[in-house]
Amino acid sequence: MKTSKTVYVCSECDYQSSKWLGRCPQCNAWNTFTEETYSAPQKSASGSKNAVRARGEREHAVKFGEFELPNYLRHSTGIAEFDRVLGGGLVEGSVILLAGEPGIGKSTLLMQLCGQIGDSCKVLYVSGEESKGQLKMRADRLGVNAEYLYVLTETNIDDILADYDKIKPDIMIVDSIQTMYSDASSSTSGSVTQVRECSAMLINRAKSDGASVIIVGHVNKEGGIAGPKVLEHMVDAVISFEGDRRQPHRIVRAIKNRFGSTNEIGVFEMCETGLEEVANPSAMLLEGRPTGVSGSCAVCIMEGSRPLIAEIQALVTPTVFPSPRRTSNGIDYNRMCLLLAVLEKRLGLRFSSCDVYLNVIGGLRLDEPAIDAAACLAMISSIRDIPVPDDVIAFGELGLSGEFRSVASVEQRVNEAFRLGFTKIALPKRSIPRNSEELKNSGVDLIPLSGIYDALLLLKGKDE
Repeated sequence: MKTSKTVYVCSECDYQSSKWLGRCPQCNAWNTFTEETYSAPQKSASGSKNAVRARGEREHAVKFGEFELPNYLRHSTGIAEFDRVLGGGLVEGSVILLAGEPGIGKSTLLMQLCGQIGDSCKVLYVSGEESKGQLKMRADRLGVNAEYLYVLTETNIDDILADYDKIKPDIMIVDSIQTMYSDASSSTSGSVTQVRECSAMLINRAKSDGASVIIVGHVNKEGGIAGPKVLEHMVDAVISFEGDRRQPHRIVRAIKNRFGSTNEIGVFEMCETGLEEVANPSAMLLEGRPTGVSGSCAVCIMEGSRPLIAEIQALVTPTVFPSPRRTSNGIDYNRMCLLLAVLEKRLGLRFSSCDVYLNVIGGLRLDEPAIDAAACLAMISSIRDIPVPDDVIAFGELGLSGEFRSVASVEQRVNEAFRLGFTKIALPKRSIPRNSEELKNSGVDLIPLSGIYDALLLLKGKDE
């Protein structure tokens, strides 16, 4: 009989070593080796490698010309914002990995999902972290009393799949994959080996039976999904649950999605009765916006097919220290430094002797180049202490020569801005929409921006 031995496994590429290494020789990642106890795997009828064969099923090669396009049906979750991120709903036979910070609301969202679809579909909720009493307490608080909802508190993946075969659910939720273990491996639950083996068994069962599986994953201190990196490649979709636990707003974002777009986001608000959908996130992000204060400018961004209006705030203050401070929250730090260099070079503004703080209200992270115009207006407004007019919104990409470049989805941005009461829209000159005359007749003033000097003139006109 073979005895157990200790090995060190890289969490990024599963490379194994007999001793701890600071840098993985295969993927060159640093500090990714974790200690695990390895022994010869036991034979199991439900093992990840032989799960399909043990049930007498086997896939056969099919001539490509005779292959029929499968009709992937979708189950609506009953939560419109979640369906938007998934691409229309849960696809049969798909496996979704839902990850987020502890306490962010992952279990609350899934329990509400069970309440929405548990009356029409069989749902098996597997919890390895909470007892039945704790789950019942949450369900009562959220008002969940679904007819076809089954609850199982178990961490052994073999016993879980045995109950799965009896119930034959349409949707299975596993909360969380880090608590599951298989008898085929002697390592502890949450290790790289256990997470990989248990995930493979769940994926094989979902693909063979056509059930939709939602796996909850933890995140590590660096913000990445805990466990092997291969887990993100194995699943069909990776959904990130973002937000600050001290703030009520939550954002659901698709990092990977084989059956939909990765540009869509869902916005929720945490209330006493659970997560509530935010149908108009632009109004939410602009709520409480100050008026007549310098250093604030609104911007319209595109998140997939949805235009969102956010507020960018800048604070520029002189400093006595030789090295001024730069702080950015919600905007890439290097992008902010690039914009400051263009403003100082092309307009002669002395940002080099000032501390600059840039912030996006609402906890959003803006990665779109179209935010350049609003960020520049906010910083110019702050350093000169001239407020940007409250009815002005700006968007456009800034080049190193000080010119503004055109952006996409201009008409959608203009319509969303006008809907929320912005009558003066500053945008690149080349992005003026064709229906500009119609917009002008309806009360919209389109302000063309050829270069950064036009943005300065916009504030000069306000000063005069």
